[in-house]
Amino acid sequence: MIDIHCHILPGIDDGAKTSGDTLTMLKSAIDEGITTITATPHHNPQFNNESPLILKKVKEVQNIIDEHQLPIEVLPGQEVRIYGDLLKEFSEGKLLKAAGTSSYILIEFPSNHVPAYAKELFYNIKLEGLQPILVHPERNSGIIENPDILFDFIEQGVLSQITASSVTGHFGKKIQKLSFKMIENHLTHFVASDAHNVTSRAFKMKEAFEIIEDSYGSGVSRMLQNNADSVILNESFYQEEPIKIKTKKFLGLF
Repeated sequence: MIDIHCHILPGIDDGAKTSGDTLTMLKSAIDEGITTITATPHHNPQFNNESPLILKKVKEVQNIIDEHQLPIEVLPGQEVRIYGDLLKEFSEGKLLKAAGTSSYILIEFPSNHVPAYAKELFYNIKLEGLQPILVHPERNSGIIENPDILFDFIEQGVLSQITASSVTGHFGKKIQKLSFKMIENHLTHFVASDAHNVTSRAFKMKEAFEIIEDSYGSGVSRMLQNNADSVILNESFYQEEPIKIKTKKFLGLF
């Protein structure tokens, strides 16, 4: 199993604080059946983690893996908060693609709204030959209230990734319900942990895929896992046509 979104690098954001925390997370990931992690520290106004520091930290984690002979791989990546100079700073080498070498790049929105310039920026990102993956849209208040916003992005060619803990209900029933609707309506393409620790923000990948398999069958579960493989291998994959979520029914108004 591959996890494309995880805050496992020590001491640079709100994820692992120490190398000991990183080791604990690595062992937990192995227990979940995870074989490869893309480390994705935040790049936002609070945590200005740029490419050189991330690559250095990934080497530190590799030393931990080698020392303890752990059967897991950690690759460099980044969770980039959307901002106007994103492409400029990418061209300057400050930003990283998923797995360090693929054409995929993880983009997050502020939790409380969808920036008005997002559609234009996604268009320009794709013009540069990059494939944006919008992370945890199910936890964005603007998309929760109007899922058509996400549909429009997916139709535009943006991919999306939901969080395993959203599927398991750890962020609440409303977010869980929206996550299910996104799977049903082909509005998401990946499930990732977004793990920050092994307690309040744990991996939950195994549990999430068990729920998905029970609800939608092994084919859907396997497809979502294979899509993560494609990110690491820098391959494209088949995408089902997105379907709009019936908003009134989703919100329980009838």
